[in-house]
Amino acid sequence: MAYDGYGRWPKYVSVAQRRAKAEKEMQKLVKKGVKVEPIKTEGRKIARTFWGKAWCDHLEKFSDYENRLPRGRTYVRNGSVCHLEISKGNIEAIVSGSELYSITIEITPLSAKKWQKVREQCAGQIGSMLELLQGHFSDNVMKIVTEPEDGLFPQPREIKLDCDCPDWADMCKHIAAVLYGVGARLDQQPELLFLLRNVDQEALISTELDITSATTGKGKRRLATADLSNLFDIDIEMDEPAKPRRKKQVAKKKTVVKTKTVKNKKGNKTVKKKAIKKSVKKAIKKKSAIKKKRVFTPTAAAVRRLRKQFEMNSSQFAVLVGVSPPTVSNWENGSGKLTLRQRTLEALAQVAGLTSQQAWRKLNRN
Repeated sequence: MAYDGYGRWPKYVSVAQRRAKAEKEMQKLVKKGVKVEPIKTEGRKIARTFWGKAWCDHLEKFSDYENRLPRGRTYVRNGSVCHLEISKGNIEAIVSGSELYSITIEITPLSAKKWQKVREQCAGQIGSMLELLQGHFSDNVMKIVTEPEDGLFPQPREIKLDCDCPDWADMCKHIAAVLYGVGARLDQQPELLFLLRNVDQEALISTELDITSATTGKGKRRLATADLSNLFDIDIEMDEPAKPRRKKQVAKKKTVVKTKTVKNKKGNKTVKKKAIKKSVKKAIKKKSAIKKKRVFTPTAAAVRRLRKQFEMNSSQFAVLVGVSPPTVSNWENGSGKLTLRQRTLEALAQVAGLTSQQAWRKLNRN
């Protein structure tokens, strides 16, 4: 709270009041077409996954930041980071304080020499993109990517800070909140760290291992190209051998002939009546039942309902379907029918046909 220079302190404004005011201002931006991406945390933990925790731990190692980081933690926990966008070498954010403050943080791209060294050290130790983004790899790889001097995280000298608040310090509480907010965002989208440092995360994957797995059918860690396409929500074309079309064999309906004798005025007359065999009747009923079976319609509500039915969080459901956690969040935050690629639609339809027990068995196999 700043002293106004006239012997008075400004009137105290509660966090709830500031947040309500900030919400109104952000709604105005949304109406103008700005995509607002707030930081939301649950409980006291800012980050819960490997990438988010590693980023926050890295920040806390610097003595330059230690005086202002505690206030930043408080701000990000109470929802004061109204907007945070990560792009190539840049972080743009809006933080709610006494007013709404705009923050810009520039990150120096990772040098080609350092990136090459990281790639060489990780060669052959990461089997798939899914393994990379979920942080499921050896302690040796984790040590390489989070190494204080030669890893992926930036040093203080590589970070340029700017906030339009009246605080004279380079590291104000609003900037500290944004830096912690990056850790929370990496929980959901770890690939943004590579974007921020202007490097290609796919270069860390061992191509040799994937090719060997593809040709031999071995290797538990390989991620199929179709899954990778869904993970990043992009189309990856690959040549597939044409499958010979099978001729459908149409079963002929077998009939039996029954005779019935009826009496009329001129005498007895035999009438032949055709009756469909019981097995054929059953087949027709079964076919009708299949037609009547409800087809899964991919809507935001349907995806959300299916995930809750399995009692899974977004990350678990994403692995089950073969997409990234942010993709699941985008689906659930949407409205109406979702427009999906055929592969994703088929995967969702297949999952929708599982029981909760079957879904968890499949998830554990993945």
